[in-house]
Parts: sequence; structure tokens; C-alpha cells
Amino acid sequence: MNETDAPGGAALRARAEIDLAAVRANVRTLRQRAPGTALMAVVKADGYGHGAAPCARAAVEAGATWLGTATPQEALALRAPGSGVPAGVRIMCWLWTPGGPWREAIEADLDVSLGGRWALDEVTRAARLAGRPARVQLKADTGLGRGGCQPGDDWTELVAAALRAEAEGLLRVTGLWSHFACADEPGHPSIAAQLTRFREMVAYAEAQGVRPEVRHIANSPATLTLPESHFDLVRPGIAMYGISPSPEIGTSADFGLRPAMTLSASLALVKHVPGGHGVSYGHHYVTPGATTLGLVPLGYADGVPRHASSAGPVLVEGKWRTVAGRVAMDQFVVDLGGDEPEPGAEAVLFGPGERGEPTAEDWAQAAGTIAYEIVTRIGARVPRVYVNEGSGR
Repeated sequence: MNETDAPGGAALRARAEIDLAAVRANVRTLRQRAPGTALMAVVKADGYGHGAAPCARAAVEAGATWLGTATPQEALALRAPGSGVPAGVRIMCWLWTPGGPWREAIEADLDVSLGGRWALDEVTRAARLAGRPARVQLKADTGLGRGGCQPGDDWTELVAAALRAEAEGLLRVTGLWSHFACADEPGHPSIAAQLTRFREMVAYAEAQGVRPEVRHIANSPATLTLPESHFDLVRPGIAMYGISPSPEIGTSADFGLRPAMTLSASLALVKHVPGGHGVSYGHHYVTPGATTLGLVPLGYADGVPRHASSAGPVLVEGKWRTVAGRVAMDQFVVDLGGDEPEPGAEAVLFGPGERGEPTAEDWAQAAGTIAYEIVTRIGARVPRVYVNEGSGR
């Protein structure tokens, strides 16, 4: 176990326990879904709130050969001494803005994504300064409408410019890639349209002389449900943390995944109150009768969504309770219905569900959002506690 200790060895107010054995098992399951392809473990946003470096190490232990991040800073942190990420693991980052740390990325042997000529111009200048070629992956916008190069003249120009830079020894085109818009909705017409467009754009680039190491478009839902999209590499993100990317078509258990994060806190106070007692800001909850209230020392500053006020579920002493009134910055209240747990008793907001506790998906439903947001928003004020750190292949 590795945890951030409270001052003086005091008990933790709250904790997010991360089961690295679950991460490894999920990566193995995802590899089985895409046999014969490489797997990029996406650890952006601090590993979706789970901790980038520990989860990256666990994923590599389970067979991931690539890591993916959004920002170059995230990728550089994984290359830094002390991250524990093996030097031979390929790392890709894709969310660049003008003036980014291109030279540092080249010197750190990162794969960088290019979706337009401005980025190609900046990376080639950085390669000249670094005195070594950049590893670049060309991103195609096949229909998502976010990052990436448009098909047609824009793609033609980007491919031609990349090949000229490659001929000058300034870069190596290591990948061609794209991203789905609706892979979590099987049968959506955009899926087939994007696959067709991706194949066309890849075919054009290869006909011009691009020889990529990997071609990839499959995110978590596509890895699980769309084998024709697997190409050379799959890029699961949320699924490697055990959360279903598409609860409408399957739960985590249906996909053979186990949620890795359990968020809990110690009750800070238990007290008796009479009926008609207002609770929390605005008195949106008023006790219907004499009862007991429990104070949970977590709030929206810790990532508990305020939108889950009067709705978020919590397990206390084997019973589901519901947030009573508004979630505040640092705390919220649950109505214990007359039960009298001791202060310090565990309140579990979510976990795998194996002990009857709510899941991140339950909180997503309560807050009107997706489980991705629930786990990713858990703040740095909540210590991460890692269990099952041994490789356990």
C-alpha cells in the first residue's frame, strides 16, 4: 500500500483507493478483445483521476506497449526520472497549442500528433534545434469535428509537407490516426462513415509513401464492440479503469471489467435533530421527522458534483443513504434515519459495487453526467491510496 499520510499519522479524512490489480486485469481483458494488435493505455487527466504513473506502470505490466496522454506536459512527466515507466514504452500526446514544448518532446522521444500545417512547421523548427528527427503521427478528422486534419486538400497538403520533412531527416511519420464521435452508440451511421473515411485517408497517405508504424482509431467502446476498427493499435481509456464506456449496452461486469477506484470518507459528525430541521444551504432538504444526520467531509472542492445534491447515493453501515440537501464546498449531509453509527464510520460514495456500495455510474445518473466525469474530477485534496502494486501478471 502506498498512501499520502495525514499530518502526524492521523486518520485520513477521505481516500480514493485505487486497485492496481483491477487495472492490470482490465488491460488484459481489453487485449483479449483486440488480439494481434498493440494496446495504448490512455492515462491523460492523471489517469482519469486514478493517478497517471501508477496506472501506466500497471498497464505496462499487463502488456500495454504504448501510453497516451492529451497534453505534452502529461507525457513529459511520464518520461521524467522517478515515474517508473520503462524507457522503451512509446508515449504519445495529442493536444498541442502554438508555442508548445516541441523540442522537449522530441528530446524525450515522444510521439506527437499533428493535425495542421502550423503544427508541422513548429515541430520541424524544433527538430532542427534538437538535431534529431521528431516522431509524428498525422491525425485525420474523419467526422468528429474536433482536432485533426480535414480530408481533401488539407490532408493532401499535410501529407505532402510531412513527406518533404521526412525526406530532409526532420521527422518520421510513425502513425496515422483518428477518433470516433459515436462509437458508444453501436449502429450509429457515423461509425461506418468514419471508418470508410479513415481507410480512404490512410490509403492516400500510404500511396504517397507514408509508412506508419501504427494506424489507429479505436477508443474504449470501439475496442469492446467494433473489431473492424482495431487496425494496428487500440486506445482504451475509461475501460482500463473498469468503467463501462457505454452503460446503455453493457455494464462493467458485462464487459468483464472491474472498477478500480473506491471513494470513501470518515463520518465527521453524527447528531440527532428534530423533524422540520433544515439541512445545508437553502434548506432544500427538511427532515420529515426526528432523525439522525451524518456529516460526510467531502464536497465539490473534492470533486463531489453539486448537481448530485439531494440525489447522490452513499453506503453507510450497509445501507444506502442519499445526500440530504445541497452538496457544499467541503461537506455534505446524509439522513441516517435514526441509525447511530459512530463518528469515523466509513461512508462509501462509490466503488466496484461488490459490497453493495454505489458505483461511479450510480453517481453519474444522480448528477446527470457520465461516469468518466465522476472519477476524473476527484481532486488532489483526496489522497490516492494504491493497493495491489505488485505486478501480479
